Amino acid sequence: MRHNKKINHLGRTSAHRKALLANMANSLIFHKRISTTTAKAKALRGYVEPLITKAKDDTTHSRRIVFSYLKSKTAVSELFRDVAEKIGDRPGGYTRILKTGNRLGDNAEMCIIELVDFNENMLAAKETKTKSRRSRRGSSKKAEAAVPAAKAEVAKAEDVEMADEPVTDEPQAESEEPKAE
Repeated sequence: MRHNKKINHLGRTSAHRKALLANMANSLIFHKRISTTTAKAKALRGYVEPLITKAKDDTTHSRRIVFSYLKSKTAVSELFRDVAEKIGDRPGGYTRILKTGNRLGDNAEMCIIELVDFNENMLAAKETKTKSRRSRRGSSKKAEAAVPAAKAEVAKAEDVEMADEPVTDEPQAESEEPKAE
């Protein structure tokens, strides 16, 4: 039974696991996106999101607390300067995990973990997407969709008729003009 087994030990000792998560958190803060296994990404999410929440409050105490986890001055300054500025109004959920399939060597489930507000591609897609309203009738859209489908069927029928005609080496005249003698 799994009673009171909340933490995934990731097959490591406590010191090794803390060092692994600190290094992965540093990489995530610097690069804004890293590729790793799904188990490590889920463990990293629980490790780095409270640190990002602490980064919203830029005090000496919160910097020291975050430094005790990350062990890197540059990562702490990057977190408090750039990351906290972008996620200041977000109430939580600072990371996103996108599954990418299995690794070739050992078939481990791989994913990409990224900071949500730093993915420009998804932000651009969200801005261009407009809301469409649905109506009960919807007949105008169905009619518009039916017209191109009907044209495609007519074009296919013409292609079939063209294929039935015998092929000759002589070029066929487009229009018959009377010969001038």
